[in-house]
Amino acid sequence: MNRYLGLIVTALFFAAAPVVMAQSSDHIEVGAFADYFRLNDASPTRNFAGLGGRAAINIRPSIQLEAEMAYDFKRSFTRTFTNGVTTELVNTDFRTLHGLFGPKLQTGSGPLRLFVTGKVGFDNFSISNQNATAGFTSAVGLANGTTAFAVYPAGGVEAFAGHFGLRAEIGDDIYFKNGAHNNLRVTFGPQFRF
Repeated sequence: MNRYLGLIVTALFFAAAPVVMAQSSDHIEVGAFADYFRLNDASPTRNFAGLGGRAAINIRPSIQLEAEMAYDFKRSFTRTFTNGVTTELVNTDFRTLHGLFGPKLQTGSGPLRLFVTGKVGFDNFSISNQNATAGFTSAVGLANGTTAFAVYPAGGVEAFAGHFGLRAEIGDDIYFKNGAHNNLRVTFGPQFRF
């Protein structure tokens, strides 16, 4: 009898494993993204590009706590010619580092999600002639440049096929230094959930 009981318990364990795994999926998201940051305070307005990463954990299926960091080490120059418009990215000595944390409210947990987020953190503005990796390492210490408190309201869309998805987001990166400074920020990149 104990032998059959052991087989029954083992069979139930293996039968329940997919159900438990289905319940525990979709709790964590990680992603990388390309970052576009339009610094409005400069004259003329400066457009920056960089890379970033984010990680989120679900509190509920529709609420996540999310942290992200982005480093903008390229500057975008757009020129208009008679035969069209050209844009090129070049390394810049003036760089920005964004570090933000806050809730993300989303529509359920299906393959297509709309979301809004409101994060707080910092924007660090520094000058560096180092390559992108070395410049990022020195900027993370926040000892270089100017660091300002930042607020980031944003919204966007995620589309998933299984565990892999793409995310697009647009928001207003507001930093506070002698008043509030509004700046457009757009991110796009892959997202993984498990």
